[in-house]
Amino acid sequence: MNHIAEIISVGTELLLGNTTNTDARDISIMLSELGINVYYHTVVGDNPARLKAAVEIAKSRADIIITTGGLGPTCDDLTKQTLAEAFGVKLIFSEEEAEIIRSYFKNRLHYDTMPENNLQQAYLPENCTVFHNDWGTAPGCAFEAGCVTVMMLPGPPRECISMFKKCAVPYLRAMSDYVIRSHNIHIFGMGESAVEDKLRPMMLAMENPTLAPYAKNGEVMLRVTAKTKSDEEADKLMEPAIEQVKSILGDKIYGIDTESLEKTVLDLLIEKDMTIAIAESCTGGMLSKRLTDISGASNAFLGGGVTYSNHAKFELAGVDPEFLAENGPYNEETAKMMAEGIKKRLDADFGIGITGLAGPDPDENGLEPGTVFVAMAAPNGTYCRKLHLGQGRERIRVLASNHALDMVRRYLTGLKI
Repeated sequence: MNHIAEIISVGTELLLGNTTNTDARDISIMLSELGINVYYHTVVGDNPARLKAAVEIAKSRADIIITTGGLGPTCDDLTKQTLAEAFGVKLIFSEEEAEIIRSYFKNRLHYDTMPENNLQQAYLPENCTVFHNDWGTAPGCAFEAGCVTVMMLPGPPRECISMFKKCAVPYLRAMSDYVIRSHNIHIFGMGESAVEDKLRPMMLAMENPTLAPYAKNGEVMLRVTAKTKSDEEADKLMEPAIEQVKSILGDKIYGIDTESLEKTVLDLLIEKDMTIAIAESCTGGMLSKRLTDISGASNAFLGGGVTYSNHAKFELAGVDPEFLAENGPYNEETAKMMAEGIKKRLDADFGIGITGLAGPDPDENGLEPGTVFVAMAAPNGTYCRKLHLGQGRERIRVLASNHALDMVRRYLTGLKI
């Protein structure tokens, strides 16, 4: 059976824009991996009448309703009461959950006394499946009402997403005799439309497994999904499709089921016992941040600097100040000197130099915003890409750092740079 899900996010702060609704985004990603279609996202404030109206609409068009938020102890946390009324179920006090909440306050928060209003969280729909909250105080739950499966999850993202992974995913999987399994193919160097154009005949011909492209920040991901009786059968069914995609897209694919481009590059550096140092200007430290966000980065990343000014390019990366004075910072030679200088100063195997104009305006010489030079000083020489990345400072930073990572990946895997 193909399920249709609607996510109802509860919280006035979401409507006011004070809080970004990451819960719905992250749950949608995980539902798609389970093969469950998310057709609707609804956001409603802390108002019982409007929430009940939203639930009535959801009941008419979805067979899985997932709410986030409104399960806490305050007077505006009314999700459970409203949904219980909408589906005609009783709320029953759970002494077990009450004791878990008391224990949380005593042993984890070290409170001598717990505000009594927290016990409001221990009321749950009769005969529901309880989702114990190991990350906070408000338990979640799931229950069946006619042809609809209802799930209620807490709003704080750490609690919501952790509970969904640990509790909701197994619950949803148990609803079907089939296994839905996916593999993600990660691509850099082609846009979503170009990828779709090359793969369109293949995608249109596929039924099980299926193939779908997703545009991500500066790259593209393809998800191959199969529905079968077992994980082994699903993998066997997907293998020919994955091989066909690899034959079509070739070295634009940087990994399958990898976490990110930076993780792929870091793993390659560590595997080959090689190191990298970075001098970056227009990216403002983004490339260094992306690498150091990963545990174990110190095994390959030695350090670097945000060489934003000409003075910093000279002091930190050893760029010739006379060259800078005569030619400016936005050119191939400056990028190469940055890469070579930081490589030499930190005694690294690779040096990266990134310089360019993030905009929004051209420089005094008419250089267009989005013109970026990315250089890589490698063991056998220095390479540079001149890029035209268009408008948008954040977009330019992401794409420039992606190109730097891609150059290192290609070198380490013997591909043309």
